[in-house]
Amino acid sequence: MGILRNSQKPPGKNSTSLQLRFDVEPDNSNGSEIFSPKSGKQSAFESEYGEILSIISDCRSIFTFTDPLESPSKRDLKRLKLFQLLSFVKKPIKPLPEEITRPVVSMLSANLFRPLPPSAKQAVICELPEYEDLVSTLSPAWPHLQVAYDILLRLVLNTDPKILRCYVDEPFLVNLLSLFQSENPRERESLKNVYHRIYSRFTFYRAFMRKSMNHVFLHYVFETEKHSGIGELLEIWGSIINGFAVPLKEEHKLFLMRVLIPLHKGKGMQLYHRQLAYCINQFVQKEPMLGGVVVRGILKYWPATNCQKEVVLIGELEELVENIDPGHYRKLALPICAQISRCMNSLNSQVAERALYVWNNEQFVKMASSMMEEVFPVVVESVEKNLKWHWSGSVKQLTENVKTMIEETDPNLYDSCLEEMAHKEYLAGLEDIKRKEKWERLELAAAKNHQFFPATTVSTSLTLLSK
Repeated sequence: MGILRNSQKPPGKNSTSLQLRFDVEPDNSNGSEIFSPKSGKQSAFESEYGEILSIISDCRSIFTFTDPLESPSKRDLKRLKLFQLLSFVKKPIKPLPEEITRPVVSMLSANLFRPLPPSAKQAVICELPEYEDLVSTLSPAWPHLQVAYDILLRLVLNTDPKILRCYVDEPFLVNLLSLFQSENPRERESLKNVYHRIYSRFTFYRAFMRKSMNHVFLHYVFETEKHSGIGELLEIWGSIINGFAVPLKEEHKLFLMRVLIPLHKGKGMQLYHRQLAYCINQFVQKEPMLGGVVVRGILKYWPATNCQKEVVLIGELEELVENIDPGHYRKLALPICAQISRCMNSLNSQVAERALYVWNNEQFVKMASSMMEEVFPVVVESVEKNLKWHWSGSVKQLTENVKTMIEETDPNLYDSCLEEMAHKEYLAGLEDIKRKEKWERLELAAAKNHQFFPATTVSTSLTLLSK
């Protein structure tokens, strides 16, 4: 009997219980082991949560969806168990215990934090909604990932942030932010919802999350210009800016000048311009004095050859004029109208038409009228050039409408602008005549020099040299 007593092991050490499976299985997300309850409480705990622990353990198995040796039935079974876990997390009768929360977060980390596939050639095309079938091929594991994101969202919503911060820590947030590079728009949408909820509930992480997102923007603008999730991150920032108190902090103004405005230079700006314009307009609405900074920044990054970007930026300028402090009209009227006038003369009909439509905006006309004597010569010259030289009939028709409106505003000023244009053309003609006379004198001088060095002499010299 003594031998038997000595051979017995303490209870729980040789058990095959579900909780022991988590004790011995490492947590891949942070290298620590899953916490197990004390042996005295283990049987009572497993009687209540044994089934859910089994489900969490089964959901840790990872499927690539590309390996032919993987069993489709096992993949379907895992998705079913993920849905069961989602139902459990969605409507908790009482707060989840730590013994459940930690393995759930560990399981989600194992499923979500994975190497993303190489960028596809159709990365830009996949941003368009009509290519939904093409997008689905980019993430074959989406049936599992979608439910995992839903579980994480419910966990964030239903768990006290002070309790969850032990597991959703800064490294977790960094890994979550890196997933915004996914080319699957459905995954980025789920990420946006989760990340935004974390920002709103985990107030102690807000400064860190803002700084992390800023690093992504700066890395995109000044280094790679390749990132699929800029639009979604800007949507998060839009709601953040909306909650800023007035007057704005210096930190937020620097974010506008050093991060948001340089985003206009990105090659793929059209893909996220709607979200970018919303963020910038939020700043200008809160402090209209920032309108001048924004306008000068946009003009600084105005594209030279990208007509699609020009059309987009003309619309943004028009919208900004409506929010700018009228006290800045006199400072900004000339640079804005000069850029719009250059666009009116564009050989691309879409750019020219969009610039001409700006003159239908009452606020824009009001701004131009505040500096009429400086603005009119630039605009009149652009209008007359279009009427004389532009190839598009629709552009000429729109230009006629603009001309009529401007003439009615101040006929005398318009006539004086025409006289000034005629005088400039006369002076340009004189310069052209002088330039031709100089060339003629140079040709005469060359002909005289040629008499001293006839062509026959030169040809004879070349013949001798060749021998």
